[in-house]
Amino acid sequence: MTEYEIKAKNKFSFGLAELIQYRELFYFFTWRDVKVKYKQAALGILWAILQPLIMMLMFTLIFSKALKVSSDGIPYPVFAISGLLIWNIFSNGLMNSANSMVNNANIIKKIYFPRLIIPMSAILTALVDFLFALTIYVAILIYYHQGVDFVKLFIYLPLSILITVVTTFGLGSFLAALNVKYRDFQYLLPFMIQFLLFANPVLYSAKAFTNPVINTIMKVNPIASAIQLCRSVFTGQEVDWQGVAIGSIVAVVLFFIGIYTFRKTESYFADLA
Repeated sequence: MTEYEIKAKNKFSFGLAELIQYRELFYFFTWRDVKVKYKQAALGILWAILQPLIMMLMFTLIFSKALKVSSDGIPYPVFAISGLLIWNIFSNGLMNSANSMVNNANIIKKIYFPRLIIPMSAILTALVDFLFALTIYVAILIYYHQGVDFVKLFIYLPLSILITVVTTFGLGSFLAALNVKYRDFQYLLPFMIQFLLFANPVLYSAKAFTNPVINTIMKVNPIASAIQLCRSVFTGQEVDWQGVAIGSIVAVVLFFIGIYTFRKTESYFADLA
């Protein structure tokens, strides 16, 4: 008879071999979350397109028409949607992953599988929404006859998504672990995401600030770096590669902090979830 021993992983280990072994669960968890999210909505998956579109129109009226916010020389709707696409990966992925362990408590208590799959699949759900929202992005570019450097697009956009996903997974797995024990985080998280929306250059240009302290904060903020990297495809401005490098390093640090916290606490997930 074959015996299996389940023991604690190295706290900094990503457990790639085991995640590959259970790779089918990524599909099932992600597809289940997508179906549940839009199950009883009359417009279904179309909300993944309508949400960024409605936000773009609302922010265009407020920030461009009323407040005359600079858009780095490109139409403000293009400026806004380029930031919202990256932001929505982060905000939706963070919200989904932070609550993922609590939402899947029944499954965690019944069977064994790599627990990291749960917050990871929650972020994959946000990427599915991104793919649908990308159609709006393309339509807006065509409508405004916005020129695109396709070489930069195929390099900068994936890189900005990668930085965003690494950051989101780090913070998401960190909060998912804490949320199991301290349920206060599920109430605090919406306020934190609202604050971060205005603390990141989603709706305004990062160049609007001359304060060195704020500029330093922007440089160490990986989401700000990802947004500016994505947006530079359309503005034609030079990329601040130093800022991108610093933001990427911070993203990797957050990634390992998230894994460490998750691994350190996962032994009592089944008891507290």
